[in-house]
Amino acid sequence: MFKRKVQSIDDLLSHFLRQQGLETPLLQRRLIDAWDDVAGQTVARYTGEKFIKNQTLFVKISNPALRSDLSMIRTQLIKRLNEAVGSIVIFNIKIY
Repeated sequence: MFKRKVQSIDDLLSHFLRQQGLETPLLQRRLIDAWDDVAGQTVARYTGEKFIKNQTLFVKISNPALRSDLSMIRTQLIKRLNEAVGSIVIFNIKIY
């Protein structure tokens, strides 16, 4: 009989993504997509472009009052966004 090493699909897929260099871009995309849920629909209405560079999430907010409010809860947003993805993807948020 053959002795087989059985692995779950989850382990195989994560290994493949890591091997191909696709794990980080996938996690970044998930984090950007999670912004609307984490920040809320009210904030989402005033949100413009979002992108990640050097483990910093850049978010354009069109309302100045909302921009200052979000700056005050920056650490909470970072924690909740990373939890939504299930990995530490960002360390900072720049709201402009």
